[in-house]
Amino acid sequence: QVQLVESGGGLVQAGGSLRLSCAASGRTFRSYAMGWFRQAPGKERTFVAAITISAGGTAYAASVKGRFTISMDNAKNTVCLQMNSLNSEDTAVYYCAADCSSSGYYTTGCYRSWGQGTQVTVSS
Repeated sequence: QVQLVESGGGLVQAGGSLRLSCAASGRTFRSYAMGWFRQAPGKERTFVAAITISAGGTAYAASVKGRFTISMDNAKNTVCLQMNSLNSEDTAVYYCAADCSSSGYYTTGCYRSWGQGTQVTVSS
């Protein structure tokens, strides 16, 4: 399975930006897509964005569309999430996910591999 390490989280004021990075190592087995999910205190882990490995197609949750951008650099084995116009509702632990083998990339169950998570806190 792939090993994932997230970085780039932190504290930011509302309206600000952060860029999360996910470094991947090892080989993927369910490799149709990689994604980002987030989990706020007391809430379930929810879909944020995904990118397909082969074609680079992207998908976003409605709540972040137009503000967040997911990208992948295959040569560097990294996937990034650029987050702009952050608001307090974006406060959560953000997780990188890999080894999704189907088009169900918007569900947590599709992924075999997960990073440790990185905290994003948006102050109001």
